[in-house]
Amino acid sequence: MAAPDPSFRRRLLNEALTVVAAPARGQTAWLEKHGVAADEIALDFDHAFRMAEGLVEEGFLSRDALPELRLIDSIFDEMSCDESTDRWAAAALISDVGWGRARVLAQQVLAREGADASLLPDICVVR
Repeated sequence: MAAPDPSFRRRLLNEALTVVAAPARGQTAWLEKHGVAADEIALDFDHAFRMAEGLVEEGFLSRDALPELRLIDSIFDEMSCDESTDRWAAAALISDVGWGRARVLAQQVLAREGADASLLPDICVVR
């Protein structure tokens, strides 16, 4: 089975980064709108991050984005290993250092890539 179109994969990565980069209040509103928990932000990023190296190889993403994307991934991995479930509560989006670090890195990647991060994407939740 062939991989999806690179421009589609690039859009998925940009959308995931847009949600990670959004201010905490915007993230909270997005979670409420879609009826999902805060960990969905990290899960969406994880799915999109898996496509990053291929996008670089195909010329749809700058190689300079990879270190920051890897840092975001490691922040979310570190948060997942933390025994405290509070890091995945919506309230943590405002105060947790990990969320803050991931937000800044995502903003940097989006700015460097010239991506429009003005609107949070809609998602379709299958239940």
